[in-house]
Amino acid sequence: MKYRLITIVFFTCFLSCDFINKKPKVNSSHNCMPSMVFSKNNPEDLKVTEFILNENTEGMIFVEGGEFEMGGDNNQAMQDEFPKHKVVVNSFWMDETEVTNDQFNEFVEETGFVTTAEKVIDWNEIKKILPPGTPKPHDSLMAPASLIFYEIETENMNDFTQWWKLEKNASWRNPLGKDSNINGKGNHPVIHISWDDALAYCKWAGKRLPTEAEFEYASRGGLKNNIYSWGNELIYEGKSKANTWEGKFPSNNNTNDQYYYTAPVKSFQPNAYGFYDLAGNVWEWCSDWYHSEYYKMSSEKTAINPKGPKSSYDPNEPYSPKKVMRGGSFLCNDSYCSGYRNSMRMKSTPDSSSMHAGFRTVVDVSN
Repeated sequence: MKYRLITIVFFTCFLSCDFINKKPKVNSSHNCMPSMVFSKNNPEDLKVTEFILNENTEGMIFVEGGEFEMGGDNNQAMQDEFPKHKVVVNSFWMDETEVTNDQFNEFVEETGFVTTAEKVIDWNEIKKILPPGTPKPHDSLMAPASLIFYEIETENMNDFTQWWKLEKNASWRNPLGKDSNINGKGNHPVIHISWDDALAYCKWAGKRLPTEAEFEYASRGGLKNNIYSWGNELIYEGKSKANTWEGKFPSNNNTNDQYYYTAPVKSFQPNAYGFYDLAGNVWEWCSDWYHSEYYKMSSEKTAINPKGPKSSYDPNEPYSPKKVMRGGSFLCNDSYCSGYRNSMRMKSTPDSSSMHAGFRTVVDVSN
């Protein structure tokens, strides 16, 4: 693990992304999604503060429950994707696509919700989960902001601060900063969404976030032990299968898939269950806490509807509790993180937001 000093102190838990070499069972110290410890949101501020069973499943797909093998399928898999183990999930409904800008806008207009990226950072909150003695950054660094990707020529793949920058006034409304907007992008997935923001939306909608097991089960689409949601054909073979980074990361995206940033939902073929963008486009939040040893702790017997560990642990950032993210994004590349693999696990703090972080929702099946 390589750590280095940067000026924005709250990025101490953002310094965890080693270059991901293509070796069997690579160390789990990957973090294509940088973490920021802001702790600015409180989902309980919503008008709706309790989950309710929502019978409205419009725009959702019914997934019949069953047993599958969860975990790594090939030599790109990280240590935290092993061991492969049996899991049973109950039937559930899941959004056909990621939650879009139009859908999120409806939520904001009705509730007045303000996202994590739109709030001033509360130092008294973030210092609780930073290493002891971390100095307070200058007030100018506590302004509303979110993470933006910048293309760059580099051979040093260990230092991802070269292509990730904290941009003031970047949010779901202004995805590239203050002079940008989402006009004409109502059918794009909403981005710059923290786990806290996604949870708030779920509470309003009477839905919930998928568990990590449900997400992988849906992504596999009934295909046994396949690497990707579409099967085993490599991402760069044949026609474009998902919105990902094509070319040399992070310096050149040839955009054969026609999209540099997010793509409108339903731009690529769905998987066998009918879901769009379970691979690529944006990383999607799951309900589970992340623990690097979780599969090892729970693999001795078949797991029934697992909801993740009771607490989070990332050995690279032990002071920062994290939630699981799945599915990869438009920045994922086969030579760097292959985040669009069925079993790929990503993680970030619940209050982190970036230009490739979104979500979709789930509804339980009524008995």
